[in-house]
Amino acid sequence: RSVAILPGAEPFHHDGSEVGVLLCHGFTGTPQSMRPWGEYLADRGYSVRIPLLPGHGTTWQEMNQTRWEDWYAAVDTAFRELHEASERVVVCGLSMGGALALQLAQGHGPRISGLVLVNPAVKVEDPRTLLLPVLKHVVGSLGAIGNDVKKPGVTELAYTRTPLKAAHSQLVAWQSIVRDLPEVTQPVLLLRSPQDHVVPASSSALILARISSLDVTEILLEDSYHVATIDNDAQRIFDESAKFIERTTLS
Repeated sequence: RSVAILPGAEPFHHDGSEVGVLLCHGFTGTPQSMRPWGEYLADRGYSVRIPLLPGHGTTWQEMNQTRWEDWYAAVDTAFRELHEASERVVVCGLSMGGALALQLAQGHGPRISGLVLVNPAVKVEDPRTLLLPVLKHVVGSLGAIGNDVKKPGVTELAYTRTPLKAAHSQLVAWQSIVRDLPEVTQPVLLLRSPQDHVVPASSSALILARISSLDVTEILLEDSYHVATIDNDAQRIFDESAKFIERTTLS
């Protein structure tokens, strides 16, 4: 039994140079939020993968059947395929995709040449999260977190509800990712929106405080909200990431 993928949510795949870039979308989102970035990098000649995470791009009920381990397995598989075919790989992630990127960096070490994190999520400050272990058994979903975009006329393809069993699995995963942040040694480019209504600034601050990377750049995206990859600062993200990828993958 498979549920139809929403139009626009399809994975993206481009074979280019010896340098691969893996793009990881966010919780309840789809490759749609990463696609302009992926196409920009593909146009620059890179090999690009944007996997559709299990349970995403269909229905929130479907997503509630999946867990963090399923999403990580999907990005891990995409990374291994890229790594097989490429000399060097950079991993980029938006929101939860940033946490997946950090876990990949912890697991694969020097096989990853660099990380680009956009509003990465490893913690939230919503008091309701304390109730998730109980709530997830009582109600299937809460109101949506998707589509936090400033730019008029732009809509993120994301669920209109937050599936709670899936959400709770993310919270549990964050504990080990945060614990193991000192294992992250790769160059990091972190782009953050000061006006983010989904992920608190303390999430990026925690990452920057705990990673062991020596080559770290933080850039503020003053004109975007959480889904900055399709917001007013998208072009800035594309350009800065291209410079970073070029710099960190030089032979």
